[in-house]
Amino acid sequence: YTKIIDAIQTYGGVRRGASLLTDGDPRIGGRLGRYRGSEFVLGDFRYVDDIHVPGSFYAAMRFSDHPRALFKSIDIEPAAAMDGVERIITAVDVPGDRYVGLIIQDWPILVAVGEETRCVGDILAVVVAIDQRIARQAAEQIVIEYDVRDPVTTPEAALKPDAPKIHPKGNLLSRSAIRRGDVDQAFQKSAHIVEETYVTQRIEHMFLEPEACIAIPNVEARDEGTEGLRDEATDASPSSVRVLSQGQGVFDDRRQIASVLGWDIDRVHVELVSNGGAFGGKEDMSIQAQTTLAAVLCGRPVKCTLTRQESFRLHPKRHPVTIRVKVGCDDEGKLTGVWARMIGDKGAYASVGAKVLERAAGHAVGPYRVPSIDVESLAVYTNNPPCGAMRGFGANQAAFAIERSLDRLAKKVGIDGWEMRWRNILEVGDRFCTGQKLDKPFGLKRTLLAVKDAYRNARYAGIACGIKNTGIGNGMPDEGKAVLTVEAPDRVSIRTGFTEMGQGYFTICIQTACTETGLPPELFHPRTDTSADVDCGQTTASRATVLGAAAIIEAAKKLRAELDAGRTLTDLVGREFRGECAFTYTTKPGADVAEPKTHITYGFATQVVILDDDGRVAKVIAAHDVGRVMNRTLLEGQMEGSIHMGLGYALTEDFVVENGRIQNKDIKSLHVLRAHQMPEIEMIFIEEPDPETAYGARGVGEIGLVPTAPAVAAALEAFDGVHRTRLPMKDSPAAQAILKPNRSRK
Repeated sequence: YTKIIDAIQTYGGVRRGASLLTDGDPRIGGRLGRYRGSEFVLGDFRYVDDIHVPGSFYAAMRFSDHPRALFKSIDIEPAAAMDGVERIITAVDVPGDRYVGLIIQDWPILVAVGEETRCVGDILAVVVAIDQRIARQAAEQIVIEYDVRDPVTTPEAALKPDAPKIHPKGNLLSRSAIRRGDVDQAFQKSAHIVEETYVTQRIEHMFLEPEACIAIPNVEARDEGTEGLRDEATDASPSSVRVLSQGQGVFDDRRQIASVLGWDIDRVHVELVSNGGAFGGKEDMSIQAQTTLAAVLCGRPVKCTLTRQESFRLHPKRHPVTIRVKVGCDDEGKLTGVWARMIGDKGAYASVGAKVLERAAGHAVGPYRVPSIDVESLAVYTNNPPCGAMRGFGANQAAFAIERSLDRLAKKVGIDGWEMRWRNILEVGDRFCTGQKLDKPFGLKRTLLAVKDAYRNARYAGIACGIKNTGIGNGMPDEGKAVLTVEAPDRVSIRTGFTEMGQGYFTICIQTACTETGLPPELFHPRTDTSADVDCGQTTASRATVLGAAAIIEAAKKLRAELDAGRTLTDLVGREFRGECAFTYTTKPGADVAEPKTHITYGFATQVVILDDDGRVAKVIAAHDVGRVMNRTLLEGQMEGSIHMGLGYALTEDFVVENGRIQNKDIKSLHVLRAHQMPEIEMIFIEEPDPETAYGARGVGEIGLVPTAPAVAAALEAFDGVHRTRLPMKDSPAAQAILKPNRSRK
C-alpha cells in the first residue's frame, strides 16, 4: 500500500521539521492516530503466532490429497512412531458435533473414514507434536488409502440430473429471485436492448497474516488479555478452555467450538487477537475447532499456524459468478427493464454463499431506477475450494455486469457514460432493486457531479457507480453492543463484539468514547472477547462502525452522566456502563409486505478511471458518500486498500483451480498489485449523513471496490475499442503493464 511509502516520507519530513498528518484530535472527525499504532510500526504487536505459551504443543493438519475421493482407510502408525509426536487426532476422536458452519452445518472439521472428500481443503487428521516442524513432518507420514473419483468442477455440471451429490440434499445450495413489474412487456417497448454474458473469477483474500490459533485448557478470561499467559493446563480432563482467535466473529467461534467439544458454551472463552487482515476470509472457522480439540484431548496448550499454501486450501474465496443479463432502455436512455440470471460456484461448503448470491441478486441493477426487474441467482456446490464472504459480497460481480450494460446502451442512445448514469441514478423516493424505497437523504448524485469534469476532460476514461448495503438486513437483526468498564482511575476498557482486523475499528471506538465523555484517548482500551455479553454477530457487511459506535455512544452517555453528577473515575472503579442498539425492521427477501426494507442504509459511490496514452491506469478518482468522515486517515486507508483490491480484481488477480486442484503455489502467482504499481488516487468524500446511524456514518469497507472493475473496463474500451466481458482483463494494456512491465515499455 502507498500508505507505507507515505508514512516513511512523512517521517523524513518530520525529521526536517514538518508537522505530522495526525492532528491528535480524539473526537469523531479528527485524525486520531491508530490505537497501538506504534506497536504495529515497530513490530512489537503480538499476533497469534507471536504469542508463546509455556508448555505448548503444536498442531499440523493432514489435508486431503484429492478434491473428491472415498476416504477408505488411514494408517497413523508411521507418524505416531516419530520422536516428538504426542498424539494424532482423527474423526473418531470428536466428542461432539463434527460438522460446523455459520448458517448451514455442512463442513466437517475432520472427514471420517468411509466418507467422501469434497475438496483439497478437507482435513483428515491432526498431528500434535512438541514443535511445528515435527508436526508437519509427521502429517506427511500418515498413510491414506483412497478410491479417487472424478470431481464436479463447474456449477453447470453440478446441476445436471446425473451429477454426483456433493451433499445429501443435492448440489443446489440456494436460489434467490427478485421480480417487479413485467420485464417482457418492458423489453417490447424498449428502443434499445443489450444482451451479454459476463464472467468474474475466483479471488484469494491474500490477507498478510495466515490463519493461526492457540487453545489453552483450564485458563479463564483475564483482564490483561494475551499478556502473562502461562501453562496452567495439566489435567487431561479440563473444565474450561481459552482460545486465542483471529476470526471475524469470536462468539460464532465460541458456539461452534463448544458444539464440537460437546460442552456447555460457558466452558469456552474466546478472545480476539487483532488480526493481520481478513476481508471476509476469516468469518468461517478455519483451525480453531481442531486446535481446541487437540488442546482438550492432550490437556496442554496447543498452537497451530498454517503455511500460505495451507491457507490457500482452507479458507473460502470470492465466488466466481457467471451473469447472463439483458437490459433495455427507451430512446432517451432511461432504463426500462433488467433480466439477469446469475450462477455462482459455491465450492465444497455453504459458508455464507447463499447470502452472497442473494446479495448479488439484490444489487443486480446497481444504483439505478428500473421499473421492471426479473433476477435470479443460484449458489451451487462443486468440488472446488469453498467460496464465501469477500469484500463486496456479491455486489462487485453484479456491478460489473450492469455497469458494462449501461455503457453499451449509452453508445446506442448516443450519449456518454456520465449522462447515461445521470438520467437513471437513484434519488430519494426511488426504489432499490429489492423494492426498498430509499426514503432517507443520500449523496449519490453529488458523487456523480463531483467527477463530471474529470471524466469528460480525460482522453481515455471510464466511469461506474456503486451501491452497497450497510448491515446484514434481509430480516436479520442488526445489533451493536458495548460495555465500558472503569477498571482503574486511569483505565476504561471498551468491550465490543466487533473485530479489529486492520481497518482501525478500535480507533473509532476510542474516538466515539472521547466524543461522548470528553475523556482523553489514552484512558480507553478496546477489546473483543466472550467474557461480556456483547455478541452482535460477524464483523461483516460494512457494519462495525455504524453499529459499534451507536452502542458505545449509549454506554458513554451513561458514564458521562455520572461524571457530570460530580463523580470521578476513582469513584467509579468497578462500574460497568452498557450500551446497545438494534435495527430489527428489515424484511426478508420476497416478504409479502407493501414496503419492503431490506437494509438499514447504503454506501454510494462514483469512480472514474483514467488511462495514459499507453493504456496504463494513470489515475483513479473515487467520489463516495460516506455519511460522515469519522477519521480521515483511516478512511483514506480503507479507500486506497479497496481500490488496490479493485484494480487487481479488474486486471491481474486470479485464483486458478483446475479439476478441483489449486494452481497458485505462492503469493507472487496471485498477481496482486505491488505498491509501485498503484496509480494516483484522488478521493472525494461526500458527507450526506444518514439520520438513523451513529453520527450519520455509512459503511465504507466494501463499497470502495464495487465500481472499480467496470470503470477500468470502460476506460480500456475508450482506449482500444474492445468490450471486455471477463475478469481479470489480462489481455489489456493496463494489465500487461503490470504483468510484463519491461515488455510493455517497449
